[in-house]
Amino acid sequence: MARTANGGFDRGGGSAYHCAPMLTTRLPSRVEPYKLAARSERLEGLMALADFARLAEEVGPQSGDLRVSLDFAIDAQGRRVIRGRLEAELQLPCRRCLSPMAQHVESEFLLGMVASDDLAAELPSTHEPVLVEDEQLNLLTVVEDELILSLPQVVYHEEADCEVSRDQLTSGEGAAASQEPAASPFDVLKHLKGKS
Repeated sequence: MARTANGGFDRGGGSAYHCAPMLTTRLPSRVEPYKLAARSERLEGLMALADFARLAEEVGPQSGDLRVSLDFAIDAQGRRVIRGRLEAELQLPCRRCLSPMAQHVESEFLLGMVASDDLAAELPSTHEPVLVEDEQLNLLTVVEDELILSLPQVVYHEEADCEVSRDQLTSGEGAAASQEPAASPFDVLKHLKGKS
């Protein structure tokens, strides 16, 4: 075995050979998952965030790409499964000022492929069911579902960076309004009863 001057076999300090490859492959929007599982295939690539309409409705339009890795397999119990991972940089609205802020989102998931809702009930709780119709899987929909599920519940800027200050959140107008007694819904009934 030949050793190099840097102390190890085939160790090239930082050459392109040793760097992680950049993802440039675009994933298809539809696949045949049963065939992929039978061959234990791995799909790895990018999906455009602008293609996710439901995500845009939820948090606003996005740009850039979602990095996706999907391993299709048949597990020891004979179930067809997809082990997945996704990762993206999103612009999510701050809940105080509603201005977008950068947020790193990532998720790992395990999907069990089923042909009907009845079969979904038979999956263990560790598997999320994904319905395969006509041996086709809409990958765009499945990945978008997982991305939406991985969104943080609440996103805030740091107080110093937020366009809305703590004082504005507890302004005098809101405090004054809360000090006035609220009208009782039964006041209308009292008023009607007094007229008869």
